[in-house]
Amino acid sequence: MKAYETYDDLPKIKLPHGKEVFISDSTIRDGAQMPGIVLKSGHKVKIYDYLHDIGIEKLETFVYNERDRKAIELMLDRGYEFPEVTGWARATPSDIDLVLDIDEIKETGILMSVSDVHMFDKMGLESREAAEDKYLGALQYAVDHGLKTRAHIEDMTRADNYGFVYPFIKKILEIDPDCTIRLCDTIGYGVPFAGVDEPYGIPSMVQYTKNELGAKNIETHCHDDFGFAFANSIAGYWYGANWSNVTFLGIGERSGNAEMEKLLLFLSRRVEGFDKYNIESITEFARFLQKEVGIRVPRNKAVVGKNVFAHESGIHAAGAIRNPFTYEPYPPEVVGGERVFLVGDSSGIDVLRHKVQEMLNDLIGAHIEVEKKDSRLRSIQKDIQKLYDMEKRVSCISDEEIQAYVEKYYLFMPIVEKDMSRESIYSEEYTNGGSEDDD
Repeated sequence: MKAYETYDDLPKIKLPHGKEVFISDSTIRDGAQMPGIVLKSGHKVKIYDYLHDIGIEKLETFVYNERDRKAIELMLDRGYEFPEVTGWARATPSDIDLVLDIDEIKETGILMSVSDVHMFDKMGLESREAAEDKYLGALQYAVDHGLKTRAHIEDMTRADNYGFVYPFIKKILEIDPDCTIRLCDTIGYGVPFAGVDEPYGIPSMVQYTKNELGAKNIETHCHDDFGFAFANSIAGYWYGANWSNVTFLGIGERSGNAEMEKLLLFLSRRVEGFDKYNIESITEFARFLQKEVGIRVPRNKAVVGKNVFAHESGIHAAGAIRNPFTYEPYPPEVVGGERVFLVGDSSGIDVLRHKVQEMLNDLIGAHIEVEKKDSRLRSIQKDIQKLYDMEKRVSCISDEEIQAYVEKYYLFMPIVEKDMSRESIYSEEYTNGGSEDDD
């Protein structure tokens, strides 16, 4: 019989292909295109520092303007081996020359839009053949000038893959067998389900590129318009991709990209033998982007939201107080988080007792046990419930308010230790009152 009583008891999942997988970052490139935010050079360098601390293998960046190049210079001055700084270019020699102007950059991505709406309406090309000639010419130019390449197959989940894209990828690999083929779910139409084929199925797309076309390096780049970006990234790994391109907090255009922090947590906590990433700083990373860049992090956002380790409701809070494993999927220190107990309209006596005892001990500098049946505790509970019953209170009770209640009901009255030998006039009045229930 199996018993899952601690985090260590829970089995981990095995990647089916047994191949090492990697993460590349696009926070500085695709993420910077998020409407309403501006990443300054200093922001980009700080992001680079966090990515280095985590252990991300690669990042991509624009090289077009002075601000881009300043940030690249500052990043390279750090002297980090990882993340490797790579460039990004449209499929033109002039764009690739901008990458070549930075000697330390050894790899570039090249944008290759493959859906008809992108080729014809966006780019104004006359035919698929014209698009193919343009893309392959740019790829050949990059290879001839000594760059490693990454082909961004844009809008592949709305393209004619068997009729155009797969034969085109085969030609890419003839020019550069080591090219990383980035399968881009640009508008979020991809799905992670096995058995779904043209044009939406991420598993079938990865399998065909790997098994039929022989690509050595396959990367997914997924957008979250239908909420599948993270799932599609995991599916990419499961069916043979060895790279996933993501952004921190999932920032990016429209609904954003696959979220790096989710991918890191899943690999680190759920996948067997996956300990190469240090994820203790990712909560701090999220706070930085919120404070310095203005990206609002919802309280209930997975991994880094303030509510991830916050407990208020009666049953949940009581369980977490007794044993955090009851209602926490992983310890808060794993991601640099902090366990918090809150008193609100759904709180029971357990969480209130925990908060009162914690506050009381801080105030008097000694350990005092507060009994659940203590009438003073029940008086505080009644006062708080009255606030919510009046329907004028729309927030949790702050620590400052808890302190005020503790001072009112405890510090201005003698505290009776339950093992004292002599009778106290306060014992019966303040210690033995109240109900036995946990509500």
